[in-house]
Amino acid sequence: MEAVQPFLFNLFSDPAILRLPALVRLPLARIIAWRRGSVAQEIYRKLGGGSPLLANTELQARALETVLGPQHRCFIAMRYWHPSSEQTAREVADWAADEVVCLPLYPQFSTTTTASSLALWRRSAKRCRIECPTRVVCCYPAEPGFVEAIAGLIQPALDAAAGYEKPPRLLLTAHGLPKRIVQAGDTYPNQVETTAAAVIAAINRPDLDWTVCYQSRVGPIEWIGPATDAEVRRAGRGRVPLVVAPISFVSEHSETLVELDLDYRDLAAASGVPAYHRVPTVGTEPGFIRSLAALVRRACTEGWVGGCAADFARCAMSGLPA
Repeated sequence: MEAVQPFLFNLFSDPAILRLPALVRLPLARIIAWRRGSVAQEIYRKLGGGSPLLANTELQARALETVLGPQHRCFIAMRYWHPSSEQTAREVADWAADEVVCLPLYPQFSTTTTASSLALWRRSAKRCRIECPTRVVCCYPAEPGFVEAIAGLIQPALDAAAGYEKPPRLLLTAHGLPKRIVQAGDTYPNQVETTAAAVIAAINRPDLDWTVCYQSRVGPIEWIGPATDAEVRRAGRGRVPLVVAPISFVSEHSETLVELDLDYRDLAAASGVPAYHRVPTVGTEPGFIRSLAALVRRACTEGWVGGCAADFARCAMSGLPA
């Protein structure tokens, strides 16, 4: 619990998150971390006093190593807490890799996530004198194994939500983003829509009622929508059963285990939603892990893998202000 406030400071001091000069951004980040600390600690108390994200990512890393084979090692680098890019870069340097593939666990590219993480890795790798070739996976919003894994998890939830007065509605929920960041050219919402369209095609239920929505808003500024909580309330007014599937998160953590499983489930009950089914994240689903392995192999031969050349230029080549 004592790590929550410094974690929040690391988050809000990122220039990709608060796009202000360092002289303003850093003091403001301390104020935000102090003000939000108690709220965030309560979220982690509901998870038993800590986040499962690292443990879940370790499981994914070991599963990916198994598929890739013995000549590969999967190292984890986190953007705002441990193991940091600096720590991981030292480990990679000690292992003396022949080449490095950066594989973001963000399926959809954003300047606030993928670009920021890759920029930090480049700085850390340079400090640790990692000079071997580095390949980049930019994004994989419609990678077949990823899409099929989501669709396969959704199908039984749709079946479980059937049998009510109205057919179920599927909410494909993704992490939100402030509108000003999208207006500055961030491609994230387009890639979320790409994932959603691919998942719906894979589900192949022509009359399915579905929509894309966004969760995890922070602060008073305007965010992209529709908001997931607003969609839950809308379903309540219409007495429509819900199936809620996260499509931008690939492992369970606070935004799925608390926000979706607890907060929105309670909201659904209070709003009159007749049934609420939450679809798990892809985690270590075999199809997803195989798709990650395919992305790594493609990156080794092609140099980079991404949804489009424009995304690669933004995420792999552009720097962020210090």
